[in-house]
Amino acid sequence: MDVNLNQLMAKIAEDRDRDAFSRLFLAVAPKLKAFLQKGGLSPQNAEEIIQETMYAVWDRAVQFNESKASASTWIYTIARNKKIDWLRKLGRQPVTSAELWPDVIDEDSEIDTDGDLNKETVRKLLSNLTIEQRQVVYKTYFESKSQSEIAADLDVPLGTVKSRLRL
Repeated sequence: MDVNLNQLMAKIAEDRDRDAFSRLFLAVAPKLKAFLQKGGLSPQNAEEIIQETMYAVWDRAVQFNESKASASTWIYTIARNKKIDWLRKLGRQPVTSAELWPDVIDEDSEIDTDGDLNKETVRKLLSNLTIEQRQVVYKTYFESKSQSEIAADLDVPLGTVKSRLRL
């Protein structure tokens, strides 16, 4: 890829650089649209979520931390969360794991996107987590619960839930 998304994010975070934001938008918007449409959204709804996603990217750019995730991973996560929020507003629940994570081709990803993650693979990956992390991940992605609901269910502070999700 010609554009270094991490560098663009740094310019946006440090200088509120509008040119860097425009370049970032042009680089990621088509891929985000394909990602969202593959997850079952119409082109119009995908574009609406892209707008919300990119607004959040601009608004929260200072929260981006390259040592925790690449810019593309961070942006895709925001888009996924915006999609979940949008689906919840429509009352379309529960959201399936296939809707949350359709196959995505990401230059930074080391995961084999040609194969499907089956239940056994998911179990193995979840078994690598602590019991506390596993509970939070399960409730988030398989029970479609909000972080506040999870905090109440597990009787822990909301910040603890957020930390446990930040594997």
